Amino acid sequence: MPAHFVTEESGVQNLMREGKPADKIHFVGHVMIDNLLYQNGKLDSGAVDVRSLSVFPMKPENGSYAFLTLHRPSNVDNADTFRGIIFAINEIADRIPIVFPVHRRTRKMAEQFGISFSEGITLLPPLGFRESLFPWKDAEVVLTDSGGLQEETTALRVPCVTIRDNTERPITVDMGTNVLAGTTREGILRAYRDSLEKKDRAAIPPKWDGRASERIWEVLLREIV
Repeated sequence: MPAHFVTEESGVQNLMREGKPADKIHFVGHVMIDNLLYQNGKLDSGAVDVRSLSVFPMKPENGSYAFLTLHRPSNVDNADTFRGIIFAINEIADRIPIVFPVHRRTRKMAEQFGISFSEGITLLPPLGFRESLFPWKDAEVVLTDSGGLQEETTALRVPCVTIRDNTERPITVDMGTNVLAGTTREGILRAYRDSLEKKDRAAIPPKWDGRASERIWEVLLREIV
């Protein structure tokens, strides 16, 4: 019987409802958070020369800023939906500068629909993991339709506005700073305000501590022996 590894307590309950034996279910934490904390430690410790990152000159040094990602087809392939989202984002950019690495799909659709961005939004090319982490980890808020960023922002307790109607990461809403916004102007602006208010009450999920891979390895050693 294979071992089952889960990132949170709800995963244990879900697998038990499916009839999996309790002794084969292991709540170990989240390996993606292991990588996040490792990479963040590299940036914070000086092990990486951040001046070599392409985003280094673009990261605001003083004051607050927001970080935006947007790429889901449901958000950017429909002209009305895309325009409504950017209408709200442009309003937020009037209050706080926004750093926006633009996905190729998003750029293509913005050009096709004639969508324009506020001067308060700094448009960047797509970024790799470390170059993206460097600005967003210090942002006042992250606005995104990404799945992974919902979890990563929760792990670093960075306020997050998820521009979607639902999430497959409900623990980030229950425990973290994540707020579901939907895709309307009103919903996004409301979620932006709410996310900032949640920051001091946010908690990091149990075992999202950078040691999930160690726990998995310990289980595998026991199973092999």
